[in-house]
Amino acid sequence: ANKVHGVRCALCWNEETARLSRQHNDANVLSIGQRMIPEDLALKIVRVWLETPFEGGRHAQRVAQLNAM
Repeated sequence: ANKVHGVRCALCWNEETARLSRQHNDANVLSIGQRMIPEDLALKIVRVWLETPFEGGRHAQRVAQLNAM
């Protein structure tokens, strides 16, 4: 997915990786391993991912570099 211009996909396996993928990388696509993540945890990951905003600041330069690729 990350080969598509503008897509920043994050593979998340817990709530912390979901939060950080949004805060630091402005991820706009979420990927969750179906075999490894139970449904209740997957729903928590999705909720956290959707509710977490991008922090910007020092992370904005990295996102701009990704967008320039």
